[in-house]
Amino acid sequence: MEGGNAFAQFIPLILIFVIMYFLLIRPQQKKLKDHKAMVEALRRGDQIVTQGGLIGKVTKVKETDEIEVELAQGVKVRVVKSTVAQVLSKTEPAEG
Repeated sequence: MEGGNAFAQFIPLILIFVIMYFLLIRPQQKKLKDHKAMVEALRRGDQIVTQGGLIGKVTKVKETDEIEVELAQGVKVRVVKSTVAQVLSKTEPAEG
């Protein structure tokens, strides 16, 4: 009987962990997966917003973990891909 009693004491702890998983951990993993897919799909001509609030157009996607973004005419900066917060407008892929 004592073994069943010890298990009954852990049931609330197990339930709390399950609830935390579905409310916090799982949505966070989905958000990270969606962000990674968005960053992987970046291409030249996309209008983006960085986490710092800068809005610009992607002019070059490099093989490394960075892109080149034109903030204003003639003003280009290198940005780490993972700091892209949002893609405002996508360009259609070139057919060919």
